Amino acid sequence: MENNFLHIVLGLVAAYLIGSIPTAIWYGKLLHGIDIRHFGSGNAGATNTFRTLGKKAGFIVMAFDIFKGWAATSLVYVLQQRGSLSLSLVEVFLLLFGVAATIGHIFPVYERFKGGKGIATLLGMLLSIQIEAALICMMVFFIVLILSKYVSLGSMISALAFPLMLLFIPRFRPDHPIIIIFGFCIFLIVVITHKKNIVRLINGEENKTFLVKKKSA
Repeated sequence: MENNFLHIVLGLVAAYLIGSIPTAIWYGKLLHGIDIRHFGSGNAGATNTFRTLGKKAGFIVMAFDIFKGWAATSLVYVLQQRGSLSLSLVEVFLLLFGVAATIGHIFPVYERFKGGKGIATLLGMLLSIQIEAALICMMVFFIVLILSKYVSLGSMISALAFPLMLLFIPRFRPDHPIIIIFGFCIFLIVVITHKKNIVRLINGEENKTFLVKKKSA
């Protein structure tokens, strides 16, 4: 029992450290000689990388942030296979490890705890937990983005879509009701990290993002 507890604690620490990898910051410093936090919105995430360093850099950063969320969350399966975690608790710990990775992305230990907003890392977590629900959340994000042109609004609504699917769609309903509460807590984290964006949305000052730019005549 003691060993199992130790393995779980070490796994959570590892999930946090994986999530803490500041992809946008290190990519900008190593390949472009800049700290992404000093440009654009000042956010160390994929969206600001897209706007500041271009599509190629943005896609690379986004892909790695998704991967680290998936990898950190998937550590739970390793613990389960080693016998350190019972099968009945896997769903709960998938969310716990995913949240640990997301907190790492928002507060990275490697960069004085100043990171991004964690949306891509959250998506990686969802892909590890429930790939169908994750794909629906991605679809919701792109629909909102296309209609509104706001990445922040798409991020928040897609984050809300996850716990709502768990709550109302029998196919996605978890064995443990507490997971639904976790889902709403994750949505709350997304809202908190987007509080400045919310103010700009209310004031009509939020930056718009166009997936396809119109060609000038």
